[in-house]
Amino acid sequence: MRQLALCLLLGLLTACSTTTVYVVRHAEKVSETDSTDLSPAGFDRAAALANKLGKEPIDSVFTTPYRRTRQTAEPLAKRLSVPMRDYPAKPTSAITQRVNAIRGKTVLVVGHSNTILEIVKGLDAQPSLTKIGSDDFDNLFRVRIKRKPFGTSIKLTELTYGTPTK
Repeated sequence: MRQLALCLLLGLLTACSTTTVYVVRHAEKVSETDSTDLSPAGFDRAAALANKLGKEPIDSVFTTPYRRTRQTAEPLAKRLSVPMRDYPAKPTSAITQRVNAIRGKTVLVVGHSNTILEIVKGLDAQPSLTKIGSDDFDNLFRVRIKRKPFGTSIKLTELTYGTPTK
């Protein structure tokens, strides 16, 4: 009987975890005609992201296979010695399912203007923004997923980082 109670208690305790997910759009690109690389302002923003999250215990960094998302995440990944992992830009369920399987870690997801709100919603959070404009690069969404034995709570914090380019 004691062993059963101990197993139940252990099961309840292991069911508890908090996962923190940061979601950002890639930083400024060179232009609409050259959207592969970051502009100088984009590299500055990538450095600002590394400064903003450099003390967070980030375990994983996820980027789409596009150079601009990788360039955005690279300064932080290097600072923290964390590898960057690719995920497909679409469908967004590919990354949300992957992130939802993570327990008790902190991760960064770098996406695109047409995917980051979908990713945040796919994590069961409700952003106040309905669209990310083509000139909007400073949004930083923090989604805290607290799993408890009898339910999950989601807390979204909408932040900004870097210098606005508008």
